[in-house]
Amino acid sequence: MARGDAGYRAVLRIRDYRLLLSGLAISKTGSWAYSVGLAVFVFDSTRSPFWVAVASLARFVVALLASPYGGVVAERFERVRLMAGLDAFAALLMVGLTVVAAVDGPVGLAIVLAALTNAAASVYTPAVKAITPAVVGTEHLAAANSLEGSVDYLAVVAGPGIGAGLLLLGSPALAFGINAASFAYSAVIVSRLRVRSQPTDVTEAGTAGLMRQMAVGFVAIGQSATVRLLVGFSVLASFVYGTDTVLFVVVSERQLGTGADGYGYLLAGFGIGGVVAALLVNRLAGATRLGSIIAAGMGVYCLPTALLAVVHSPVLAFLLQLIRGGGTLIVDVLAITAMQRLMPADLVARVFGAFFALVLAATALGAIITPALLSALGLTTVLLIMGLAIPLAVAVAYPRVRAVDTAALAKLASLTPRVALLERLDVFAGASRPVLERLAAACVEASAAAGTMIIHEGDTADDFFVLASGRVEVSASGEAATERALGTIGAPAYFGEIGLLEHIARTATVTATQPSTVYRIAGDIFLDALTVTPLTPAALGLAQVRLARTHPSRLMTFEQSRDGAGASRPGTR
Repeated sequence: MARGDAGYRAVLRIRDYRLLLSGLAISKTGSWAYSVGLAVFVFDSTRSPFWVAVASLARFVVALLASPYGGVVAERFERVRLMAGLDAFAALLMVGLTVVAAVDGPVGLAIVLAALTNAAASVYTPAVKAITPAVVGTEHLAAANSLEGSVDYLAVVAGPGIGAGLLLLGSPALAFGINAASFAYSAVIVSRLRVRSQPTDVTEAGTAGLMRQMAVGFVAIGQSATVRLLVGFSVLASFVYGTDTVLFVVVSERQLGTGADGYGYLLAGFGIGGVVAALLVNRLAGATRLGSIIAAGMGVYCLPTALLAVVHSPVLAFLLQLIRGGGTLIVDVLAITAMQRLMPADLVARVFGAFFALVLAATALGAIITPALLSALGLTTVLLIMGLAIPLAVAVAYPRVRAVDTAALAKLASLTPRVALLERLDVFAGASRPVLERLAAACVEASAAAGTMIIHEGDTADDFFVLASGRVEVSASGEAATERALGTIGAPAYFGEIGLLEHIARTATVTATQPSTVYRIAGDIFLDALTVTPLTPAALGLAQVRLARTHPSRLMTFEQSRDGAGASRPGTR
């Protein structure tokens, strides 16, 4: 447990992540609180359960339709500014909703404003998932996702209670006004993030239309067997959750004797179970057979449902919900973490846009079919089906899960020699295993015959180079404007870092003097690694020495924040 706790402490020491998590916690809790106020306002205005259902359905349908394009928007714009703008937009919508409620305005307008808030969230969520790796690095992704999952569960537990309390103190307008303030506060917090993303040309130079832009995320999911499996587990868990939203109201009424209101009691147990499981998930994320653990998580989530067929004690039902909440958190956090690690940075937001659309659709399907199943089969049979059929299906598919795990292990084994090579370079001293594995996976191997020019002085700096075998000669004209030899470098070594760190053209020419093997690592991936593993003084010192040999009047301007993120500031000597 101590290792898991250390992971959470480490991620919470990252300033930008503290800001991001604080904004999420405030806005999510406010959103759950306002949803209670919305239901009460609509019912008080219409006295019709039908209109309450319309309000809920409108918000859900808009979120479902907006999610695929939400990922596209999150790729197209710089994400921090986009998230802050979306928070501000949601705050304005909530102000409008507050006014409508205060003056007993049209219910239809209130529903439209609420639906637009959900549309904004459909862009915001993929943006958060896409920017999290840049904020915390791959090493801390599981801890970050666990914390975000805990925030979700706590919001589910605390938000409705806060909403109910606000209704006791005043009208629904008060709940809406508090939510407006929470969105505004979140906008301020998020705008203070230092990390920035690079917008992607989602139009592919104007050749990709709207449908093609949205299809990219679905295509990316379909092209990877591992990602398909991860998405499948999460979609299956979401389907089960959709059945829960109907099934457990009936369980509380008929099975436990706590009335329909007892659903909140069961929901609280589910949320608390997720929060407790967060302490375990960070440790599980480092396991090699991730698919098998996620499959086990599905069993932990579903099997207690079958036990509810014979349980009549509210206390025992609450304990079963604790277990189920832990199981679904394991499934969701590990699947999301793995996808963030596997997907290219310029696709991750669109993948999550597609992912959340599938999740919402599965949740809706589960909620829609449950009343028909209850009517046709009865409560006990449905509980047994939901508790046993899905674990059975996972068991049948387990050979596929093991195959994916085996493929993942084989990939890790193939990376081991490269990881060992990177570990020997002082530029990556202290880097964690996940960081080294990502760098190793990004290596593109190339052979260079003697006399081959690998880097040409004055060219744009795009890649970082690792010399795996052989020897190279370094020469430069530099400020002297006269080309001269600066010596040779033998493997294992690296070069090409100065142009990337300083955002300047290549400062020297590097030529192979004998047959050599070189690994190229894309510059953005190299710089991303430095957000998690700061450059050592030795590596910075070597870069300064190299720069001084070609440009003696220039100082290295690269500096690192306390969070480990690298940045450059203009300046010469």
